[in-house]
Amino acid sequence: MEEVDRILIHSLRQAGIDIDEDVQSVKQFSSELIVQAVVRCLRVIDPAMGNGLSPMLPPGMSARFRVGMSLAQACQDLGYKGEIGYQTFLYSNEPEIRSLLMFLVEKLPRERAEVSDQPAGKSALLQKAIAAQIKAQLALPWLPPSCRLPMHCKTQSPGPCHSFHAQPLSLPYSLKVPAKKQSKEVKEYWREYLLPVTSQPSRAASVPASLLENHVSELSAAQEWENEWNSQGLLSRLTPEDYRSRKRMRLQKRIEEQLRVAALPRPDTHNATRSTSDLSELLNSFAGATTGGNVLTKGTRFTHSEKFTFTQEPEKAAQQMAAAASALPSSHQSEEDLKAQQEAELSVLQQLLQQLSVQMEEVGGDIRQLTVSIHQVSDELKQKEVRNLEKENTIRVKKQAINLLPDAENNLIKLQSLVEASSKRVVHLASQWEKHRAPLIDEHRRLKELCSNREMESSRKLSDIKDLHDKIRQSAEEAKKKESLHKQLITEYETLPKDVSRSAYTMRILEIVGNIKKQKEEITKILSDTKDLQKEINGLTGKLDRTFAVTDELVFKDAKKDESVRKSYKYLAALHENCTQLIQTIEDTGSIMREIRDLEEQIETENGKKTVSNLEKILDDYKAIRQENSALAAKIREG
Repeated sequence: MEEVDRILIHSLRQAGIDIDEDVQSVKQFSSELIVQAVVRCLRVIDPAMGNGLSPMLPPGMSARFRVGMSLAQACQDLGYKGEIGYQTFLYSNEPEIRSLLMFLVEKLPRERAEVSDQPAGKSALLQKAIAAQIKAQLALPWLPPSCRLPMHCKTQSPGPCHSFHAQPLSLPYSLKVPAKKQSKEVKEYWREYLLPVTSQPSRAASVPASLLENHVSELSAAQEWENEWNSQGLLSRLTPEDYRSRKRMRLQKRIEEQLRVAALPRPDTHNATRSTSDLSELLNSFAGATTGGNVLTKGTRFTHSEKFTFTQEPEKAAQQMAAAASALPSSHQSEEDLKAQQEAELSVLQQLLQQLSVQMEEVGGDIRQLTVSIHQVSDELKQKEVRNLEKENTIRVKKQAINLLPDAENNLIKLQSLVEASSKRVVHLASQWEKHRAPLIDEHRRLKELCSNREMESSRKLSDIKDLHDKIRQSAEEAKKKESLHKQLITEYETLPKDVSRSAYTMRILEIVGNIKKQKEEITKILSDTKDLQKEINGLTGKLDRTFAVTDELVFKDAKKDESVRKSYKYLAALHENCTQLIQTIEDTGSIMREIRDLEEQIETENGKKTVSNLEKILDDYKAIRQENSALAAKIREG
């Protein structure tokens, strides 16, 4: 059972149960450890069932009984058929606990079992240690700084928390552009002038966040490119470089088209003149055109009227400038006169401005009414033009019919001849078309079938390529696993003692195998001897019965005639009865010896169940329950 216990303890440790290294067998399990192991296994098997159970035994006896009953019920719900109750956890014995733990370990998910088969090299062991440490720290509750004890200072940092603030980084190597494709100038800049990653962010606390953000963006870009290449790139039958260049050209064309469309003038938007002119200048600068003053631009009616209204001749402008200069106040006038004159001019200008605004509003309303009426008139004009065209067509047809009426018979004959000639021509063309149509249809079907075959072949090749990619990925993963397993085996081989030779282990194994063979031979010999002895006993018993029957018959015949023979017959019957009793006594003695051996084995098993210690525990628990009951009764009386 020692090997079974080692396997059980190893499986429980793999399931996340904290078992000391000193514990080597199930016999050393305490009640607390048993409860913890069962609860952890239940949480792994069925989280909904195990999360409601506590892995710690409460101090009160009644609460302990409730925990034991709930654990027993949970194990029975999982399908455990053995005898189980609260006594299994509180007053445990070795066989019951072993069978229960074996049942729970067998119920664990296969992922837990596969964890032990994973390679455990140096890196894997380091990762497991890190994961275990993180798990242990996450299991502890977070406490505010004012409530922390000295024992919490190691697991919970007293420093302030920082927000996740990422900043762009400039890294010398990335997944987007390989280092081999970089120019010498860029590499020289990386080597001579590029700052370290820790110095690029404005704050030192932003370094981890920036690195994580950069790494995630590169990984997501690589994943998107791989998905796009597997879905669309392979179908294009191009190399990755050609596919990227074609995609880049397509994006450039789309941008140019958008800019060209945005640069076109729109008649319905008056405020877009400036933006369209800017876009036109931008496109002209892209095309290498020069904008000069001699270039004539096409304007709308509104722009021409605005230019005609607000542009003046140079002579008139000069006269107005001279009048304004003469109207300027002289230096001899006083400041009060200037202020009064300015206020008067301001009031006059305000009145003029109000009048002009009113006039502009009136003119704007008139313009809107006129535009609406113009649209209505243009629509009516279009409708009348359409009706006129229809009437002209009908008039033309009727006029031609009237011209043909004077010579109606000849015209009908001519029309019939034309119809017959056209029908014959149609039939002739149809026959010619049928002659050309049949080979064309055959050619079309052949080409269509060839195209479908090529598509099927290309799809099959594409699926083969995808399968090949999957196989390559799986082979790479298997190679990594085997490499890590190889490293693990090498490390284990290096840690093994070198002074013990392999021949010693081989001899030991051969000795064990030889002993097992000898034991099997001895067991077989004993079984054969037992069978032979049983056969001999059965033969002697039958022979004895037959001999007694024959002797009894012969002696009984002679006993009727002779008195001495009658006495010998009585002695024979007594001898037979005594022999039968002796045989029965021997059989009873054998059965009693077997019962004695069975009882001794039961005594040994009962001694292994720690019955005495369990009885002592039961007595102690009984006393504790009585004390709790008395304390509760006292509280009730006081209340």
